[in-house]
Amino acid sequence: MFTGIVTDIGTVVELEQRGDLRARIRTAYDTGRIDIGASIASDGVCLTVIALGADWYDVEVSAETVSKTNLGKWTVGKRLNLERALKVGDELGGHIVSGHVDGVAEVVSVTQEGDSTRVRFRAPHALARFIAPKGSVALNGTSLTVNEVEGDEFGINLIPHTKEATTWGDVRAGDLVNLEIDTLARYVARLAEAG
Repeated sequence: MFTGIVTDIGTVVELEQRGDLRARIRTAYDTGRIDIGASIASDGVCLTVIALGADWYDVEVSAETVSKTNLGKWTVGKRLNLERALKVGDELGGHIVSGHVDGVAEVVSVTQEGDSTRVRFRAPHALARFIAPKGSVALNGTSLTVNEVEGDEFGINLIPHTKEATTWGDVRAGDLVNLEIDTLARYVARLAEAG
């Protein structure tokens, strides 16, 4: 489990297709304190550490994960939002995030509003019903508050701190981002369907 509070910006330094996609990610984390088998959310995708070096970790990404996320678009040099798994007693500053991406949303527009940035997204139609104004979503692993929803589109606001502490300062229209809907929204919708 994660919180959607990004704690490092990593960089993809190697990619290799070996049946599954293998990626090496450079990090500022103390890799001496990371175990093989640990989970690290990388742009919101819970990935398992399979090898470690002084300032990097390797992960393997299955074809299933590539098909449901934006990882197929990763290139060497891409910056990633990273978060280590939640430990008992950690502050829950965002919302409960599983790292199991539901789909990919497209950035429709990016507009400056004072020092902040308003970003509009188009969600896959099947997921849009789970997104509500003032609710939470995880986008590329970042816990964000939804401002407005219109059909399949929704908007969020990025404050300067978020743009500096994550990769959101790089956002452009047309970008594809990993979307994880709020787990509570999923269960509320399921209960409503059951009657």
